Amino acid sequence: MIIYPTLEILDGKCVSLTRGRIDEPLLWHVDPVERAKSFAAAGAEWMHLTDINGLKGEDTNAALCEEIIRSAGIPVQFGGGFRTHDQVANWIDKGAGRIVIGTMGTREPDLLRRLAKLYPDQIVLAVDIFEGYIMTDGWRSRSSFTPESYVTAFDDAPLAGVIVTDIDADIADRDASLGVISGLAAQTRHPVIARGTVRGIDDVARLKYVKNISGTLIGRALLARDVDLGEVLAMAAAAPEPVADFQ
Repeated sequence: MIIYPTLEILDGKCVSLTRGRIDEPLLWHVDPVERAKSFAAAGAEWMHLTDINGLKGEDTNAALCEEIIRSAGIPVQFGGGFRTHDQVANWIDKGAGRIVIGTMGTREPDLLRRLAKLYPDQIVLAVDIFEGYIMTDGWRSRSSFTPESYVTAFDDAPLAGVIVTDIDADIADRDASLGVISGLAAQTRHPVIARGTVRGIDDVARLKYVKNISGTLIGRALLARDVDLGEVLAMAAAAPEPVADFQ
């Protein structure tokens, strides 16, 4: 299972958001570039980066995000409100290992499919769920799509994966969130990356036993030092113990 140490950037600073509330960010006093480098030093294979200003249609963090991508020393999975072919192509040209797409999938699904074919295994679909529906525009607008119909609609696209976030539960209710994520993981052929389920190393151990979950994003727990990245990486790399097959 792949651990994606995660940074969220708002107005040039590292933050964490609770249930997507941009007006109530938790600010971390760390250098984003140096923190990204520390992920590689600890042995991470990938990192995840979200430009929160980009989700709002602003490009104020563009230079910083480019510096992080170029300096991290590991591939960066990058999300930030990408709505056009040119935006995606531009950031792949700048070195982003993967591009995370959310709103585009609900409004221009054919464009998303074309991008996935043009950049196979570099496009990741964000599936953000609130009260049983897919959210768009940085978790601010509710679509008419159910998570189940949404993920299966893109089963024919060569996506790198699907990031599933249960906004209802977020960090506060890991069991409910894991239930939603594992349910969707059983309905798509794409590898699923869980978000919002890890507060401690035991949560990583639980995720390893869920079929079709290939990784997890960890942001707040790392920044708060609730988990040690080296320990989490070792846990994720260890072979899971056998599980009895009950009839």
